[in-house]
Amino acid sequence: MIPVLFQDKSLAVCLKPPGILSQDGPGSSMPALLREQLGCGIFPVHRLDRDAGGVMVYAKTGQAAGVLSAALSRGEFRKEYLCVIRGCPEEREGGFRDLLLHDRTRNKSFVVYRVRGGVKEASLAYRVAAEREGLSLVRVRLHTGRTHQIRVQFASRGLPLLGDGKYGGGGGELALWSALLAFPMAGGNMRVFSAPPMGDCWTAFGEEAAAELRKEWPSGCYAQK
Repeated sequence: MIPVLFQDKSLAVCLKPPGILSQDGPGSSMPALLREQLGCGIFPVHRLDRDAGGVMVYAKTGQAAGVLSAALSRGEFRKEYLCVIRGCPEEREGGFRDLLLHDRTRNKSFVVYRVRGGVKEASLAYRVAAEREGLSLVRVRLHTGRTHQIRVQFASRGLPLLGDGKYGGGGGELALWSALLAFPMAGGNMRVFSAPPMGDCWTAFGEEAAAELRKEWPSGCYAQK
């Protein structure tokens, strides 16, 4: 059973378990599971890495999907994540800006240093929430939504996510969680949905992760630079 945080006739906000595709595809996928569970159409409007979990929104009608997709394109979605990284950034709060190239054949992204075909700019803001035994709990806000963005931007600085075998973080569960999602509802009012991470990889930071979601960043942390 997929946990549903909120639903109305147009959309459903739910928690994606790690290991399930966020879009239609072979094997278990969120759209297929939600169609069976809710008995209605389900239209994806954004993505989340298969091995990550957390808050997502799905449209129930094509019209709602168009409205949500347009808001996403205008930058009206606010996406925040929690992750556990190996090591700690030199600055406890800051931002990353890189050029990323996604290799579709290998399904892997790389930081590159010149603009060419397929290269896209990626930026994020982060804040270290806690440190313990060589690991750091980090809160991230995405300014862009590139494939594997958080994973590759931290890994390229020698700070891979715990459990991220693709980018040097070792085996086990991927410590990446979509913790907060905000977007405009009907009438233009913003709604915010959040949930603390679940899974064994979060055990060391369980209390800090839940506490972090009760905090608000200063507005300056959200500005793209």
